[in-house]
Amino acid sequence: MIEEEYIRLIFGLKLKQIRTEKNLSLFGLAKITGLSKSYLNEIEKGKKYPKRDKILVLAEALESNYDHLVSLKLDKNLAPIGEILQSNILKEIPLELFGIKESDLIDIIAEAPLKVNAFISTLFEIAKHYNLTRESFFLAALRSYQEANNNYFEEIEAKVEQFAKAYSIDLNRKLTVEELEEILIEEYGYTINNEELSQHKELVNLRSVFVPTSKTLLVSNDTDASQRMFIYAKEIAYNYLNITDRLYTFSWIKFERFDQVLNNFLASYFAGALLIPRKALVKDLKVFFAHDVFNAQEFQTLMFKYTDSPETFYQRLTNILPKDFNLKNLFFLRFSFKPERSDIKLTKELHITNLLEPHANESNEHYCRRWISLQTLNKLPETNEEHLFDSQISSYAHSEVEYFTMSSATKDPFRKGYYRSIGFGIMITANSASKINFLKDSSIKRREVGVTCESCRILDCQERVAQPKTLEKKIRFTKTDEVVKGIFEKYK
Repeated sequence: MIEEEYIRLIFGLKLKQIRTEKNLSLFGLAKITGLSKSYLNEIEKGKKYPKRDKILVLAEALESNYDHLVSLKLDKNLAPIGEILQSNILKEIPLELFGIKESDLIDIIAEAPLKVNAFISTLFEIAKHYNLTRESFFLAALRSYQEANNNYFEEIEAKVEQFAKAYSIDLNRKLTVEELEEILIEEYGYTINNEELSQHKELVNLRSVFVPTSKTLLVSNDTDASQRMFIYAKEIAYNYLNITDRLYTFSWIKFERFDQVLNNFLASYFAGALLIPRKALVKDLKVFFAHDVFNAQEFQTLMFKYTDSPETFYQRLTNILPKDFNLKNLFFLRFSFKPERSDIKLTKELHITNLLEPHANESNEHYCRRWISLQTLNKLPETNEEHLFDSQISSYAHSEVEYFTMSSATKDPFRKGYYRSIGFGIMITANSASKINFLKDSSIKRREVGVTCESCRILDCQERVAQPKTLEKKIRFTKTDEVVKGIFEKYK
């Protein structure tokens, strides 16, 4: 069924298009039709739909006909907008997260349909060029939501403390798998099955599946303790937060709605906050940041005090540092790598403020091999280490920006033969240096880095895997522009 709102808006768009083609103002149309200017304005904005007698008056005044005005068929200039409105895409965009009303967008479309059409068509072209899927669009929206809130959610933090109090959980000590499993079974009526998933080779990349009708949680017997802890904590979150519109697999296979994306994040946030309590971590970080020298072993000891999962720990830092230390110039990156293939993929990212570098690269260029996260990722397969950690101060060749960066590389827990690394960066500023003493440590190795090989200014780089063609093109265009300016100056 076509919505009334859509019908009103299409009529309004057509009316405005015909009126402007006739070079008529709203005042002029009101004068020749006897209809008020404000009434006509509401029609054109899709807020009102005129009765039959008034449509006949408008058709006569505009030298059109009734059937053309009421038809939902649009000409080629407006057709893309019609497709967008009819496709319900505006209802899929989580506008409410950002305080935007759907009616606001409709008003913008009605105000300048041709310009909006060009803009939307451009977005679609970009999306096609970069293979932007529905899932990646949802994830991008979620990431923007996290960044807008500095990735800190007070309500969830409070819910974790309420849960701990209600279930007599001491947040000052590390939880056990048995504690969380007991809560799932005794409180929420779960049945835990550790055998079923291993019988299906197609499910080898899944760590858990939840069957809601029987409250059966299928957990892979390949799951290690830290993964099982996170799975249990996330299931507790779904129940304690009363979330029903959720995903049933870990890791996820597909999203059907944006609410599932958001709820998956909220449950994951709850799990991270339960496994790594905020107050305890803040206390430990203050002690660690007071050191004048960075001690890699001490940092790893701190990490493993809370969790065996480096990714969970770095994710938790993105919650804590902006809130409790006012350190917001952070980035979190996760890379995936298979030694048999030469490509390295960025599979997850978060930037608390702005789009800090390094960032997602959708142009098939090669990430700078000088990044510490790529170095650990390349080295790990050659060692017998379970966890390879390293750090450096990264100075970007094309700017004066510097980051203290850390990286943890491990085997990918979800895909055999793959490795992953987490890159975590803190921009070095007067503010961060005042909060973290060891940022002044001169013994920390420093390295000049680029963004991608194709855009890198470090011409003598030994790690380069591609020529700087993007940079060369930019330099060539700059020189051409300078010559053209000289010609203008000569002949002015």
